[in-house]
Amino acid sequence: MGDGKLVGIVLVSHSAAVAESVAELAKGLVGGGVTVPVAPAGGRPDGGLGTSAELVAAAAASVDRGAGVAVLTDLGSAVLTVKALLAEGDELPEDTRLVDAPFVEGTVAAVVTAATGADLDAVTEAATEAYSYRKA
Repeated sequence: MGDGKLVGIVLVSHSAAVAESVAELAKGLVGGGVTVPVAPAGGRPDGGLGTSAELVAAAAASVDRGAGVAVLTDLGSAVLTVKALLAEGDELPEDTRLVDAPFVEGTVAAVVTAATGADLDAVTEAATEAYSYRKA
């Protein structure tokens, strides 16, 4: 990209601890140097399990650096929450994209790719390709 803007990453989980842990893992695997803007949006505002449109919108705003925002989700209603926000059209930063990818592997691929300065399309593609990772 060359303009210094990085794609932001939002992690939407039903659990705040899961979202925070996956964010920490992905950022740790990138290592030193570039700091990719990653924000967890897990659980409900009261600390319970679930998803919150308000937490997702705040997380997306916090990572927006002008290069787009990739949103990865864990389970079905997290997807529905993000889709509803995207449909509203004014709740999320411009160029926010819901990424169809496995939550952990996709997040790691997205953050590592974003750290290279890649654009939103490349970050999305890297995360989506994580579906093909074989473990056996």
